[in-house]
Amino acid sequence: MSSRPQPTRQQSDPGRSCHAAAVAVAGDPDEVAARFAAALARRGLDVARLWVDRVPASAAAARRAAELARPLPADGPPVRAVLLRHDAGADLVLVARRGPLTGRALGELAVETAGTAPPAGAEPTAGPGPGDRTEDVEPEPAGQPGPAGQAESPGSAAGETAGTGAEDDGKHEGDTAWRGGNPRADRTASYAFAVPAGTDLLALTGAVGAVLARFGGVRRVRVGTLRDEGPAVVPVSVDGTLRALAARPAEPAPWPAPGRTPDAGPPEAVVGVLTADSPADTYLPSLTPPWPLTLTLRGSTVTCDFRTGVWSAEVVATVAGYVTRVLGQLLADGDRALADCDLFDDAERDRVAALGGAAVDLPELTGGIHERVAGWARATPDAPAVSYGDDRLTYAQLDARAGRIAAALRARGCGPGTRVGVCLERSVDLVAALLGVLRAGAAYVPIDPTYPAERIRYTVEDSRVSLLVGADGVEVDELLADDTDDATGGGAATAGPDDPAYVIYTSGSTGRPKGVQVPHRNVLALVAATRDEFGLGPADTWTMFHSSAFDFSVWEIWGCLLTGGHLVVVPHLVVRDPAEFHALLRAERVTVLNQTPSAFAQLVDADRRAADRLGLRLVVFGGEPLDAGMLTGWFDRYPERDCRMVNMFGITETTVHVTAQTIDRGLALAGTRSVGRPLPGWYVHVLDPAGRLLPPGAAGEIHVGGAGVADGYLHRDELTAQRFLPDPWRGGRMYRSGDRGRLLPDGRLEHLGRLDDQVKIRGYRIELDEIRQVLLDDPDVLAVAVTVDTVDARLHAYVVLADGADPPAELRRRVARILPEYMVPATVTPLPALPLTANGKLDAARLPAPAARPLPAAREAADPGAGPGRAERIRVVWERVLGAEVGPEDNFFDLGGNSLLALRLLRELRAQGLGEFTPRHLYVHPTVRALVGATGTER
Repeated sequence: MSSRPQPTRQQSDPGRSCHAAAVAVAGDPDEVAARFAAALARRGLDVARLWVDRVPASAAAARRAAELARPLPADGPPVRAVLLRHDAGADLVLVARRGPLTGRALGELAVETAGTAPPAGAEPTAGPGPGDRTEDVEPEPAGQPGPAGQAESPGSAAGETAGTGAEDDGKHEGDTAWRGGNPRADRTASYAFAVPAGTDLLALTGAVGAVLARFGGVRRVRVGTLRDEGPAVVPVSVDGTLRALAARPAEPAPWPAPGRTPDAGPPEAVVGVLTADSPADTYLPSLTPPWPLTLTLRGSTVTCDFRTGVWSAEVVATVAGYVTRVLGQLLADGDRALADCDLFDDAERDRVAALGGAAVDLPELTGGIHERVAGWARATPDAPAVSYGDDRLTYAQLDARAGRIAAALRARGCGPGTRVGVCLERSVDLVAALLGVLRAGAAYVPIDPTYPAERIRYTVEDSRVSLLVGADGVEVDELLADDTDDATGGGAATAGPDDPAYVIYTSGSTGRPKGVQVPHRNVLALVAATRDEFGLGPADTWTMFHSSAFDFSVWEIWGCLLTGGHLVVVPHLVVRDPAEFHALLRAERVTVLNQTPSAFAQLVDADRRAADRLGLRLVVFGGEPLDAGMLTGWFDRYPERDCRMVNMFGITETTVHVTAQTIDRGLALAGTRSVGRPLPGWYVHVLDPAGRLLPPGAAGEIHVGGAGVADGYLHRDELTAQRFLPDPWRGGRMYRSGDRGRLLPDGRLEHLGRLDDQVKIRGYRIELDEIRQVLLDDPDVLAVAVTVDTVDARLHAYVVLADGADPPAELRRRVARILPEYMVPATVTPLPALPLTANGKLDAARLPAPAARPLPAAREAADPGAGPGRAERIRVVWERVLGAEVGPEDNFFDLGGNSLLALRLLRELRAQGLGEFTPRHLYVHPTVRALVGATGTER
């Protein structure tokens, strides 16, 4: 079998190397043949046959179009000439390869052959010319060189040639997205539009470049074209003018390029611009459109030929409108910078500004969160409110406990305008304490007790809390034991809807976390916007799965208690054991579940092995991007009518959730990236780097406005001013998210990742710069790079160390004393220097594989205390999963293990018959020696 690469459609399509011209002809066929031979001879070309065919007048137009679209065979002459005679006259069609004849030369040859342009004194044109390219393309066999009516010639399919007039059905997924067509229904369609008088190829190229730059959010784009010497790209800088563009030469782009796909077009160009200027009546500069979107200028009309698998008809029409508007501005002012051209008129601007969410009047939001919960205590006092294992509180009991805590807090000086730190283990008292803080009129600052002491200390100091509940502060039992004059906690003035409810700390690029301050009103608005749509009410049972320091818990706790539901607090170890969590969901008859996609993937695996089905009716995803395809198997067991799956996009600074997209089987199979439309009261804008509205389908930075925008960053006025901006279109403020996305014409939002170094790991928002800064704070660290392994959800650090520095293992231990577990790099690899690009930036592609961590304990070939065979086999599995050497006393989590790797390890141990271990075993016995000694059956 030959190893020669098979030609792609782009490489083998003979229509790309041919152009065609047609003219009306008068005279005897013999005279036409003679003129044709003479015209070829004057150009130094071999004599070619003139094919003559008579056709009915009714079929003449169709035959003329077919001949224009039929490319030359590989071994035929450089020109094919067909004379089509009919009752109304005759048409001459010439098809040629570009090497021998330029576009103008082909037109001159046509009119000379037709006898409409006398050759006397004229200097014939030959060789490459404007509008042509000379690349060597291997054509597909195309039958005999005669006219289509005399010999079969497959050529191009009618639906894949320029100017067919085919229309996009617009029914495929992504049909409204920028370059969002359907490859499974790929074909070529056309769209034509008028352009202002005076439009030439230069102006059209500049206008197309300006529009593409706005869509891409860049300052420079490359537009494809065909020049005398072949295909080229024109660098269009939107900071320049048309005059500057005229002075900038095109860059050759030989094509097809090795390894490029059929969809690609010439390198670095997604759109091409051609001219059909020719002496002939009709001229096709290429029989097959060279680019996924090819614009051809013919007088005052531009024809857009586009691949429906890459572009949708709706977006092409939108782009055409923008190009027309920009052309008018450029032709009126030749010194106008392309970047200064406006895509929108006033009506279009208003429409785009309103696309990201309609104005909605939410119910009047009065009082505070605690008052709404107290309302449920009065209405349903005996209904279950919160539980943790066997410890359960009704709404009346929760309200009474929160009241006693509030009274004790007030007695200690905590009230409106103050903040109270809450650093408690998961329990019913954690929820009661949070509610008690709100009832006292203060704002709570949740702190995860598993955080390192340094992180806890920083949060307490930075937030300037008046009191810390838990950790080294006052305990809940002390607050409950206080003897105060106001035992119910309802005596003093309380907080209103505009007062702060909580401050949650998020990762910060400066190396220190930053506190986001959110008022009661935002949380009340979130519940009001979702309660009816999701059918939330007293019949629901929710889980508090996430840490109170993670903003997803705001939705879990208050979404449940503000709608009268039962909140089940999930124990810390159960969170890490999908099988135990599945059992808890079943035992507690949970109906509403909130998960990051990473955690839900583990639950899906546990559900496949479980005999009993869950009673879930609503699953809400958040915290990180969702791969919708992972849900197809879930729908097999839990049909959409029984369990609704909702993907929500949100940010701490915009009160947990912003948009919602219900995922059905069709969207899951299509792998949708949509996060849906904004919630009632929320809205989004997608802006370019200059802060201008982008058209629907264009990718830019997501800005969020409306009911969820937080008060700002605590004690960070400058940062607040940078991220919380005035909204020039709707008034009020909007949050600049740093997330990349695009609005679709129907108002849905697609989330496309981050614009910066921020990442999401297991739902946690992490600024890589914070990790870098903590490492750089060590005086022995000279330079740092941090990367993410998305498969294992692990971070890896690369450091340049000073002479005599401590080993990387010690550096990692110091970092672990400052950063939470999920931010500690799994490995620290020393390098003599970080690899850099020519521009002095980190060249991440040249970073080596992460180094295996050296052993904190001496390695032993076997564990004599528990049987060398089994111990050694378990240790080998650990090494394979962790990618590091493992000793019998090495801690799994100190070696970079996390919850995802723990599940992988346990599955492999189970598959090899080494023990029926659970995540609980690993958390309790985190070394090889300890795990070998475990029974493998304890729960």
